Amino acid sequence: MLLFDAYGVLLHSNGALPGAVELVGRLNEIGKPYFVLTNDASSLPESSAKRYQSLGLAIESGRIITSGSLLAGHFREFGLQGAVCGVIGPADSIRYVEEAGGTVVGLSESFDVLVIGDQSGLTHEDTANIALNSVLSRLDKSQDVHLVLPNPDLAYPTGRGLSFASGSVALMFEAVLELRYPGRDDLRFHRLGKPELPIFQEAFRRSGTMDMVMIGDQPVTDIRGARNFGIASALVSTGIATAAGFSGSDRPDFLLESLEFGR
Repeated sequence: MLLFDAYGVLLHSNGALPGAVELVGRLNEIGKPYFVLTNDASSLPESSAKRYQSLGLAIESGRIITSGSLLAGHFREFGLQGAVCGVIGPADSIRYVEEAGGTVVGLSESFDVLVIGDQSGLTHEDTANIALNSVLSRLDKSQDVHLVLPNPDLAYPTGRGLSFASGSVALMFEAVLELRYPGRDDLRFHRLGKPELPIFQEAFRRSGTMDMVMIGDQPVTDIRGARNFGIASALVSTGIATAAGFSGSDRPDFLLESLEFGR
């Protein structure tokens, strides 16, 4: 079973990466099982499949496992169905929260749960400040706020280089919360995507096998996550990291220059 990261492996913001279209086509042709295992919480699998297909990647929605889809299980585990939620992210991020059982309100309102679905939700320079001060207002009144981060990625590749991702936004919140409430270890985001185990556990649940290889471009998320879960990994140098961009603990089992055949 092959597990592919999306951005930096199969595509970037401007299109499919070299070899990806041909490889996906070949896998479909021979019936090789695979999933796209992505930390994306900004697009539903159906939305992602449409975009992939528009770029020539013939990937059906059933083959896409997103970190956003893990919110439903997280809400069940922590009894958050019916909770009032603030969401940073686009429309599909809100859909994920609603499908998990949350009731979404504006970021300036009082909410029980803050979900950072995607950095693209920061469409206005005050958005992060509004959300932050809503959290601070509740905490100052000794009211808890449950913090959830489906996508822990700090950066993602674009056609122009790298851009900040939602994990960087969460670190910003956590730094301010530590400054305001020192020693409050509970004021940390629950991280669901790679390198955390829930997304790999979902791949195992769907595939029924541990005979899997994670193909990714980030040592800290893709490679470390695979190692911690006990499966093999391959680092492809078309995204975040180069062949030299990892430490011993994040060393992949295989190195790939790209997904092009023979490379």
